[in-house]
Amino acid sequence: MNSKSPLITLILVFLSYTGYSQTYAFFGSFNHNKNKEGLYVYELDTIKGNLKKVTSAKIHNPSYLSLSPDRNFIYACTDTKTPNTGSVSSFAFNPVKKTLTFLNSQSSSGENPVYCDTHPLGKWLINGNYTESGISLYPLGNDGFIEPTTQHFDYFEGSINPNRQKNSHIHSTVFSPDGQYLFASDLGSDKIRCYEFDTLRKQPLIETNIIKTTPGSGPRHFTFHPKGKQAYCIGELSGTVTVYEYSSGNLKTTQEIATHNDSLTEGFESSDIHITPNGKFLYATNRGSENNIAIFSVQENGTLKIIGYQSTLGKHPRTFAIDPSGKFIIVTNVNSSLAVVFSINQITGQLTKTSETSIEHVSCVKIKTY
Repeated sequence: MNSKSPLITLILVFLSYTGYSQTYAFFGSFNHNKNKEGLYVYELDTIKGNLKKVTSAKIHNPSYLSLSPDRNFIYACTDTKTPNTGSVSSFAFNPVKKTLTFLNSQSSSGENPVYCDTHPLGKWLINGNYTESGISLYPLGNDGFIEPTTQHFDYFEGSINPNRQKNSHIHSTVFSPDGQYLFASDLGSDKIRCYEFDTLRKQPLIETNIIKTTPGSGPRHFTFHPKGKQAYCIGELSGTVTVYEYSSGNLKTTQEIATHNDSLTEGFESSDIHITPNGKFLYATNRGSENNIAIFSVQENGTLKIIGYQSTLGKHPRTFAIDPSGKFIIVTNVNSSLAVVFSINQITGQLTKTSETSIEHVSCVKIKTY
């Protein structure tokens, strides 16, 4: 099944040749009803920073999104926060017709899927389950369909926090930029689980290394510097960012820095972490009593220096995304049902609100330019 007709392909080539581009923001929401809209697509005005809705689709509780490298397909963790179930789902997106088409779903092989990532080659999808902790790997068809699980790993260890770490909780599954490794952050056991990824094997994941984080830190989301020499992990429970030197699946700690000011000593709920495409600034969100974005400058050696804090202008900023041009950040405030767009000062890294959009219990966002 070909996702694009020859005419649409011709139109896309023509638009690319003429320099035309359109940036889209993809949102998920905790709608708690499979018969309600759960996946949304908005146009992002990259001059003014406004959002305009173009289409939506019905799906149950998408908690996280990933797009295929060619941007034709959207993959979502679905049926989250739902007892005894969990799934991953795929949609085709047509940027010319501005349409979403549901393709299929597969079981997540565990309860409460919260993170997914697409391999750089576009042939595999990795999913992480939080409640019934584990990771699942799925082959992807050229038509965007998710095939049944080819590999699955369960985890059971806990750590020192009696309320949050009685057992393992995978909270992110991130491929290295070259696709040769996978890193799974385990909030429950204070570990980052590393797997080599061999594309020539039917079961590509090979357990390679386990990186132990600071006890009680609760590693949550994980990202790489654009140059690929550093990696960064945000600790949900410690309210810190850990900086690592990265090389061939190995992580060496070089810094651990707070995402909050010194007046806060407990009750941390740090959530998401991303770096601008030029590698100059790192941003990290805090929920709980803070509801803000910590702004860091990235030094020559990859370490961080705090610049300041920006309110997210809403409650419980679960995720955020930076647009490919590095000009805008969109934050999803779940408890306020509010997506807020900020412009990024290219010199200072400071943020200025440009617009806000109401989306019921908005849970996640990704931004791509076509």
